[in-house]
Amino acid sequence: MSAGSTFGNYFRITTWGESHGEALGVVVDGCPAGLTLDASDIQAYLDRRKPGQSRYTTPRKEADEVRILSGVFDGKTTGTPISLLVPNTSQRSADYEEIASYYRPGHADYTFDQKYGFRDYRGGGRSSGRETIGRVAAGAIAMKILSELGVRVTAYTYSIGPVTISESCFSKDAILTTPTAMPDPEASARAEQYLAECMAEKDSSGGSVRCVISGLPAGIGEPVFGKLDAVLSGALMSIGAVKAVEIGDGTRVSSAKGSQNNDAFISAAQGIQKATNHAGGILGGISDGSDVLLTVHIKPTPSISKEQQTVRRGGEPVSVSVRGRHDPIIVPRAVVVVEAMSALSLLDLMLANLSAKMDYLHLIYDKNDRH
Repeated sequence: MSAGSTFGNYFRITTWGESHGEALGVVVDGCPAGLTLDASDIQAYLDRRKPGQSRYTTPRKEADEVRILSGVFDGKTTGTPISLLVPNTSQRSADYEEIASYYRPGHADYTFDQKYGFRDYRGGGRSSGRETIGRVAAGAIAMKILSELGVRVTAYTYSIGPVTISESCFSKDAILTTPTAMPDPEASARAEQYLAECMAEKDSSGGSVRCVISGLPAGIGEPVFGKLDAVLSGALMSIGAVKAVEIGDGTRVSSAKGSQNNDAFISAAQGIQKATNHAGGILGGISDGSDVLLTVHIKPTPSISKEQQTVRRGGEPVSVSVRGRHDPIIVPRAVVVVEAMSALSLLDLMLANLSAKMDYLHLIYDKNDRH
């Protein structure tokens, strides 16, 4: 059993590195041989999460350029472990020397101290959002495999503070062009005004990310403990700032009647389908062939320059204003992290599903079916 930094069973990743260390990265084990892959495939996703791209992200400037150290030869994956490295080039550890003596409200300072007896106070070490670099790099590989199988994972900012997008104004292109990663430019403008107010008050904002998985065939997910919704929820809750995950109608099911919440099955030209999708594409922990719908709720950035009350390591009370370079909101840069963790979960379960039927084994191994 790994000590918390390994995810997956068949498509397995291990992330490593700290916010202010020499580098961060990930080792991907279980990637099939023969996938066309180069650094640009991964860089496109890392560029979406890197800092310094708008006034609503930390001003820390990092190129976040990925290096492929192993597992790829002549532009193809070899089936052996893929090691990816991203150097840190803009550390300012001195910004964090003051916090070594006290516990920041909303951070993992206290809990890491209790677990290990000491902590890397430079940017939070492994609890920093910068740890997600490894997840996104590995997720980019999973996304490429899924796309070849016709599965698409699309995440976007659904809400920021009191501002929620209108699905009727949805523009997929806007996800990559608005500074908020909202697919609704008008809602993005209102959210930007709200964020400007938060920043003027030396405060931060929370929000939510919506993720839609389309093209996933029915039958993915393992009964009981390996359910698709359980694996997805666990993966998304492992993202540092995530505090809640909803599947389909989410918390609204608790106030609905069965006749309102059930999705009727219908016959269509494409086969059996559902008339509605309150379940969010998952029944009994197994995909039902309709879109998988996820909503991820993310807390406000805990590092704020507004004065807060806390205590030093010895218990003495102190007033603090957190220094350093911090995002006034985490949500826009978390969008691609949500995509990555969703893709990693899906691919791992799709590989596990290859043992679900004898038909699949015959398709691969039966000598009479070989071409």
